[in-house]
Amino acid sequence: MEVTHFLETLWSLSLAMAPYILFGLFFAGLLHELVPDSIVTKHLGKDNVTSVVKSTIFGIPLPVCSCGVIPLATSIKKSGASKGATLSFLISTPITGVDSIMATYGIFGWIFTVYRAITSMIIAMVAGILTNIFDKDTSTGSVTENQNTIKVDMESTPTMTFSTLKPVGADSISALDTQKEEESCGTGEGSCCASSSEEKKAFSFLRAMQYAFTTLLGDIAKPLFWGLIIGALITVAIPENLAELLSDNSWLSYLLVIIIAVPMYVCATASLPIAAGLMLSGVSAGAAFVFLSAGPATNTVTIGVVKKMLGTKSLVIYLGSIVIGSIVFGLGLDYIFDASAIDPASLIHMDEEGGIIATVSSVVLWGLVLYYMIKPYFEKKDSCSGGSCCS
Repeated sequence: MEVTHFLETLWSLSLAMAPYILFGLFFAGLLHELVPDSIVTKHLGKDNVTSVVKSTIFGIPLPVCSCGVIPLATSIKKSGASKGATLSFLISTPITGVDSIMATYGIFGWIFTVYRAITSMIIAMVAGILTNIFDKDTSTGSVTENQNTIKVDMESTPTMTFSTLKPVGADSISALDTQKEEESCGTGEGSCCASSSEEKKAFSFLRAMQYAFTTLLGDIAKPLFWGLIIGALITVAIPENLAELLSDNSWLSYLLVIIIAVPMYVCATASLPIAAGLMLSGVSAGAAFVFLSAGPATNTVTIGVVKKMLGTKSLVIYLGSIVIGSIVFGLGLDYIFDASAIDPASLIHMDEEGGIIATVSSVVLWGLVLYYMIKPYFEKKDSCSGGSCCS
């Protein structure tokens, strides 16, 4: 009976999310193809509030995969972006994306969706502004001075290009960083960590769909799979007395969620079924929101990158803004639902039987997810053929 209940819950989650995820991926591919990556670096190079606001707004819908946001943020920083703009971009981009926004609406409705998008922007902007105030990049002045000096020399050297304008002594560091990025991200066109400085050519619908359903979906397939599984398990497996304990003690549920969410690697879309499972098990909407906010924005890998790239002060601001902001806005969401006498669980759209569009979308999504789950196994098996040693 429990297995049947689990499968029914898993199918209900799929029906609720699949159409919106597929449409979000479609739109993400178009956006990625239409918006050149060079626009990102162009508007984030100043150490002021405007650059923070721009980076936050641009990061909200940007269809960048979980691994892609790190090299893109590194590229932005190398191009002269302030620490604040870089940090706000790192926070806003993974929390929400077009696919995640659509899926949030599909499960939780428009109130939750709008609240999530707005609060994510606020958390990212606060973190960026605090970083620019308390952890200014002391190298900004020397970089500008060196670049100005080189620009003067450029007048007498017509062959010099903008790509050569870099601080003195930075060649070896830049070369080393570039080598590391290439080794970790690969060089293929479909790589999710492709260079953000690559110039886009004429619009290609095929290239847009390849990015959406090959690169982007391939990157989130595994966390999405486990997100659906964990979300269904939470719904059927959490004891009723534990759910009652968490619902009666919101601070305890907030604390537990923060402890789990901060080091955990989960993308914005894959976090949705887990949050839905928490709410259906009796956990407050605020605690579920804390997971949706803190989970995608933080993980052990990003924490290490922030410390190395921006320093300890920025790391403290990064973690503090996300944790405190998530809790504050989680409490705010609980207050809104309490004041309006709306049961948050009633907003979750999960039906065991869906329409033809939901059913077909769910089948297609599961087919693609399972394909990308088993694809590495067959690629490894093929590479081991021909007498090569792969043990």
